[in-house]
Amino acid sequence: MSTPNNESGAPESAPAAKPSGRPSASEGVRVNKPGKRPAKRGKGAGFNPIERRALLVLASLYALRMLGLFMIFPVFALYAEELQNSTPERMGLALGIYGLTQALLQIPFGMASDRIGRKPVIVAGLLIFAGGSVVAALADSIEWVILGRALQGSGAIAAAISALVADVTRESQRTKAMALVGASIGLSFVLALVLGPILTGFVGVPGIFALTAVFAILAIPLLIFGVPQAAQQAPDTTMTPAERFKAVAGNAELRRLDVGIFCLHAMLTASFVVIPLVLRDTAGLAESGHWAIYLPVLLASLALMVPAMLYAERNQKVRSFFLGAVVLLGVSQLMLVRAQNWLPLLVFALLIFFVAFNFLEANLPSLISRIAPPECKGTAMGVYSSCQFLGSAVGGILGGIALGRYGAQGVFLLSAGLAIIWLVASWRMVPPKPRAEAAAA
Repeated sequence: MSTPNNESGAPESAPAAKPSGRPSASEGVRVNKPGKRPAKRGKGAGFNPIERRALLVLASLYALRMLGLFMIFPVFALYAEELQNSTPERMGLALGIYGLTQALLQIPFGMASDRIGRKPVIVAGLLIFAGGSVVAALADSIEWVILGRALQGSGAIAAAISALVADVTRESQRTKAMALVGASIGLSFVLALVLGPILTGFVGVPGIFALTAVFAILAIPLLIFGVPQAAQQAPDTTMTPAERFKAVAGNAELRRLDVGIFCLHAMLTASFVVIPLVLRDTAGLAESGHWAIYLPVLLASLALMVPAMLYAERNQKVRSFFLGAVVLLGVSQLMLVRAQNWLPLLVFALLIFFVAFNFLEANLPSLISRIAPPECKGTAMGVYSSCQFLGSAVGGILGGIALGRYGAQGVFLLSAGLAIIWLVASWRMVPPKPRAEAAAA
């Protein structure tokens, strides 16, 4: 008989109590023998060995895949100028088409993971992603790069990975688990923006596409042998996919978070349509020197983001910090409009942008996981990931159009407008209750 609510399927670090109808150890409550003092909780609570192993592998898997993907961002706009038939609009489409196919397939992949299991879906997605990377690596025209990017995006596994993280962790540890995955993505982003310009000097952008294929293949044995079999909640066969989707779409708080991730990644992709060009043409920095801007900015942003995230969680100020981060996104974009001819202001604007971006990127999936109904978690993650990648698609496409018609300032104003839309949509958000209050209720 499994321990109630032990989603990892693994024994707890403390001996499990016999079934008695009382809360189990997996819920963070110790069942004590008469005459013994209750076990201490709180500060000493943490991941058990099974959770640590699974999270290390899943965070590494996510980071490897995203490292190869993010390395394209700081160099693609410059590389696209050399491709046959390239225009600003097609360059934006090449960046954004990945997000479009991801958006179309995240919900089906998330639903499939609810029914047939997480690992088979993730392996299939990694193989598709690797195939698209090979196509893009061999491309000599912008059209073939667009096709390769579309195939890359068809490996839509973000929802399945997020749901697997939830499967292998207890409810009491899930926020930290999601934050750890978010931090791994942030770290891969830091490394990618630094390594992208450096590696381009050695292997070119086609070589980076080839590396993404290698990373995807390496991730498969890491997943199969490194992640223990999770006690995935049995699929609710009484709910059809349409019913699960309706339950997710009808939740106002989930909708607000979905709008948020759409705007966040639309802003990110649109910004990187033009930031490499601004650093080269306006700030006068050679492509190989862009890492010298990205590295200190991103490291400083992570150093500022982590304490802010921990403070907001511990002091129940998630809503205030969340809305403040959205405001900072808009402010940073308005600063970038004025900063194109002044490098110190440009660097400061990028710092503000990435502090806010990293804070929101780490918190959004945790909020989704805590709010979504357990039987619909894969579907909720699918909708969330679809909105994330649809935002990337729209940001890349509209960013390319804005660059072609209005220049760099048009792109930054577009992003500032997205921040305003997000702020309005999120103003009435209600963060999930702290666990102690939720348990008492």
